[in-house]
Amino acid sequence: MALIVQKYGGTSVGSVEKIENVAERLIAAKKAGHDVVVAVSAMSGETNRLVEMAQQISAKPDPREYDVLVSTGEQVTIALLGMALKERGYDARSYTGSQVHILTDSSHTKARILDIDESKIRSDLDKGRIVIVAGFQGKDEHGNITTLGRGGSDTTAVALAAALKADECQIYTDVDGVYTTDPRVVPDARRLEKITFEEMLEMASLGSKVLQIRSVEFAGKYNVKLRVLSSFKEGPGTLITYEEDNMEQAAISGIAFNRDEAKLTILGVPDQPGVAHNILGSIGDANIEVDMIIQNVGADGTTDFTFTVHRNDYDSALAILNKTSKELGAREVIGDNTIVKISLVGVGMRSHAGIASQMFKALADEGINIRMISTSEIKISVVVDEKYLELGVRALHSEFGLDEAKD
Repeated sequence: MALIVQKYGGTSVGSVEKIENVAERLIAAKKAGHDVVVAVSAMSGETNRLVEMAQQISAKPDPREYDVLVSTGEQVTIALLGMALKERGYDARSYTGSQVHILTDSSHTKARILDIDESKIRSDLDKGRIVIVAGFQGKDEHGNITTLGRGGSDTTAVALAAALKADECQIYTDVDGVYTTDPRVVPDARRLEKITFEEMLEMASLGSKVLQIRSVEFAGKYNVKLRVLSSFKEGPGTLITYEEDNMEQAAISGIAFNRDEAKLTILGVPDQPGVAHNILGSIGDANIEVDMIIQNVGADGTTDFTFTVHRNDYDSALAILNKTSKELGAREVIGDNTIVKISLVGVGMRSHAGIASQMFKALADEGINIRMISTSEIKISVVVDEKYLELGVRALHSEFGLDEAKD
């Protein structure tokens, strides 16, 4: 008998009818002889409705009360799902995060899970019950309700699977697996049978929105096998697991992209120690995350410093950089918020030479100019003009044979 943790997102539980469909899926797993624990999100649109009400009262709601409010969405789902299972003759128990002692730190709206007391869940499983847990929430050491941030139900499910030493954690969503790239951009994109935690982490951090990054980190840390499946059609989905020695890895597993990029350059700053800190320190103090960084040294003792930020932070970062420019006596500040990032991801890069040059040639053949380049052991990212995003992704998808069925 296997122990399976399943998770259903907002679109999967978006109506009473869909909640009943989830109940049928849980019953099927139970009939197959499995112990079943399920974590669920709020019904689609519910969290947004609660947030809007909070913002009508306050532009900056008190974080503790905000968590009390937005955590109620999941409570509705768990109760309805419990009713649906009992109506079908199956014993079930629903719990909020605090009821099953999902202990978090006290960082309201973005808390991190510290511990789970699984004894109550195990007791219910021993009695043959299906256990339903509210995703996205927990409690801190003072008993305050906390929430884990958007997408936090994924993390709840993985944490439950880790605590219970589950055989598999199945994430049901509105896509039927992880694809080589977004099928809306490349219709020939192919669903992957397997992908490593490392690759999935890169894909998630680079713009793929299939799974929350923290849930992938958690799964990798505690060796929880993850499977992404569709709530709306049958299929094997994609298994996310550790890299196996006998796995024949393609050079590239997928292509991620991010439209939300902006680039800033400060020209002609003194080429001396401490300048990079002066430039990026004030950016960091404003809680603006920096992604790619390039520094060029000029012949006249000055340097040009370029970095990228999220597009939403572009105006703030530009204002800060203009102020820093005056303090450093720089020549000029220029910016561009019409850029995108395209990334190749694959653990197979470790044993395949020439990937970067192949990538650059494929883009050059399409007349696409590369503005910035960043690499890691299993990733190559380039920044290009926004207008070339879809052309670039399609060209690379074809160049690396990702649309060809693999045996």
